[in-house]
Amino acid sequence: MAKKSVIARALKKPKFESRIVRRCFKCGRKRGYIRDFNLCRICFREMASIGLIPGVKKSSW
Repeated sequence: MAKKSVIARALKKPKFESRIVRRCFKCGRKRGYIRDFNLCRICFREMASIGLIPGVKKSSW
């Protein structure tokens, strides 16, 4: 879980557009971010396996 100060800094409008830091809205993680769902890979996997993300199901082959 990211510190509250780091999350607050990411929410502020940056001086330059290239400095945007996208963070998971659930835990605040910045690495492994999936833009389509605004989640990191860990939170995405947890929520998808529970069935909280509509249209996503676990695949196996």
